[in-house]
Amino acid sequence: MVAAVIPAAGMGTRLGGLPKQMRLLGGAPVLFRTTSIFDRHPAISSIVVVAHPDALEDTREILKPLSKPCSVLAGGATRQESVMAGVAALTEDVSIVLIHDVARPFVSARVISDVIEAVENTGAAAAALPIQDTVRYGNEGLFTKTASRDGLYAMQTPQGFRRSLLIKAMHQDSRHLWATDDVALMQRIGQPVRIVEGDPRNMKITTQSDWEWAKNIWTQR
Repeated sequence: MVAAVIPAAGMGTRLGGLPKQMRLLGGAPVLFRTTSIFDRHPAISSIVVVAHPDALEDTREILKPLSKPCSVLAGGATRQESVMAGVAALTEDVSIVLIHDVARPFVSARVISDVIEAVENTGAAAAALPIQDTVRYGNEGLFTKTASRDGLYAMQTPQGFRRSLLIKAMHQDSRHLWATDDVALMQRIGQPVRIVEGDPRNMKITTQSDWEWAKNIWTQR
């Protein structure tokens, strides 16, 4: 079976104000918008949402309308600690785990399906898009050199893994919980990760301009 783990314990300090997962997008919290996509996907059997300890009851209340089993538990001090807690809470019959940022409320069913298929074939996969913009290094307010875009990807989620591989990577790398995503953990144990074509709309809401973009996208649906 396939389960989704959604880390939602962050406070969204870069965006300011209400945590981004609690902001209303089209009349419902981002938390619900994101989680409900996985709830509707036919391949997902269950969901685990890892929330801030102070927001557990609010999170459970928001997610009550979901139809599939959805557990809500307290997150840790880091993203990886929260993911570890979510994975530990999965039932034994789960063999594939998808990890998805709560602040990506426009992930498509196609991307989810493609990641699952790639995990079934290779053991690990993640959504990503080739970088299109020119990328330059800078120092002390000045550009220094231009980086090659060849082979560079902007990472997205979901990132999917066979459960056994993910647990192995987490246990082996338990002293390095600063990893920005779970692909980094796989790379540290030498596990190849398949690239799955992402979606330009599957952007993470991080800044105020991202939030304005998300509201515009929602109204255009």
